Amino acid sequence: MPDAATLIRLHAHDNVLIARAPLALGQPLPELGLRLRAQVPAGHKIAARRIAAGEPVRKYDTVIGAAARDIEAGEHVHSHNIVLIDFDRDPGFGQDVRPVDYLPEPERARFMGIVRPDGRVATRNFVGLISSVNCSATVIQRVAAHFTPERLAAYPNVDGVVAFAQSSGCGMSSPSEHFDVLRRTIAGYANHPNLAAVLIVGLGCERNQVADLVASQGLAAGERLKTFVMQEVGGTRATIEAGIRAVEAMLPAANDVQRVPVPASHLKVGLECGGSDGFSGITANPALGAAMDILVRHGGTAILSETPEIHGVEYMLTRRAISPAVGQKLLDRLAWWERYTRGHNGQFNGVVGPGNQAGGLANIFEKSLGSAMKGGTTPLRAVYEYAEPITEHGFVFMDSPGYDPVATTGQIASGANLICFTTGRGSMFGSKPAPTIKLASNTAMYSRLEEDMDINCGLVLDGELDVPQMGERIFGQILRHASGEKTKSEALGLGDHEFVPWHLGIVS
Repeated sequence: MPDAATLIRLHAHDNVLIARAPLALGQPLPELGLRLRAQVPAGHKIAARRIAAGEPVRKYDTVIGAAARDIEAGEHVHSHNIVLIDFDRDPGFGQDVRPVDYLPEPERARFMGIVRPDGRVATRNFVGLISSVNCSATVIQRVAAHFTPERLAAYPNVDGVVAFAQSSGCGMSSPSEHFDVLRRTIAGYANHPNLAAVLIVGLGCERNQVADLVASQGLAAGERLKTFVMQEVGGTRATIEAGIRAVEAMLPAANDVQRVPVPASHLKVGLECGGSDGFSGITANPALGAAMDILVRHGGTAILSETPEIHGVEYMLTRRAISPAVGQKLLDRLAWWERYTRGHNGQFNGVVGPGNQAGGLANIFEKSLGSAMKGGTTPLRAVYEYAEPITEHGFVFMDSPGYDPVATTGQIASGANLICFTTGRGSMFGSKPAPTIKLASNTAMYSRLEEDMDINCGLVLDGELDVPQMGERIFGQILRHASGEKTKSEALGLGDHEFVPWHLGIVS
């Protein structure tokens, strides 16, 4: 990418180029020796040569669709003249597995973490309140609201009291997959190392009974985990008062922690993207992938998710699977999604959101091409279901929707203690108890939304850093935020409303 180039060529075999900046109708294109045939926004595609009707359109030497009609050199190439095509993709299980140069323990990067009694390491230190059902959501929110910064001033090592309210727990089929997913998600939060103590509050007559929830998920009630049932405690006001007293009793022990140096192998980083644009797959996503390759070398774990957003490029992951069984499990999840979304106008079936369209992404295959890059290049070691505890180190995949709050909720429930979120349009997202680092794909958006963005990956596009250098910078910032440095979303107070377990069943 020469600094002065108007157009970006990503691969020698591509028949489209990427506009570095907005281009005007009739503007000369020295790279092609002709004038532009349309007005083209930044990040959008331009035909590098004539593309015949039905001919595959290639970006990063990957098929992202076919020409809906003859497209002349210099034309704008987007959803108006690309059609999504399906084609056979060889999973090639394990063909691209490359050995990882793991660093020995003494040479691994370290961060300042909080070591729990069971040896797990936290990056934050919250007291958490969880509702088993929508009916107890208000109670836990009122309890959390009581613990203002002034009231928590005596507990400087506690990052806050946070309510994880949700809108399900009753009016749902049970037993069912939906029911199991909800309980698994709640248990994942209740067990999360970033929560020093937890209070679970239920109503009493819901399907998701608190006692059964605790027993079925192997949770152990004690000093760290308390439960209340509103109909037994005496109603709304009485439960709020009891909840406040319970949290007050938890705070001294929660505050009795200190950060100590720990190896980066204790980091589990959830990878997310939202509001992507045509630069996401050029800057932020591959740079994050480079950072994850570094993390894996240091013994840490990178968690890729958003199953609909690897549709069409899943072979890029199955070829890195450490075994046919791991690769097949990923294909099985994609087959489930194909059944689940059949007949609906969803992303898995080709349609991307308005922001993605405006940013230059024509369809799900093109979005998936960039999305998969977040996972780097190391072997795919395991595939997990939504909110399933992640025990493997290295690069793994967790099944989830592409919808940001749901995907991130699942990653945190699986054990992610940090989230890295790339965006090209400017997603305003934060999460608790694991903080979110936001990575901007382009400098213009970063400058406009700097209060929300942590890292400007647009420096790659600007020619100031290459992708490996950007990856090193991201990895360094991950270590600082894991050590307690607040992210932009934390400074803004985001994360109180982003607990969104996956609703995949009927409501009755």
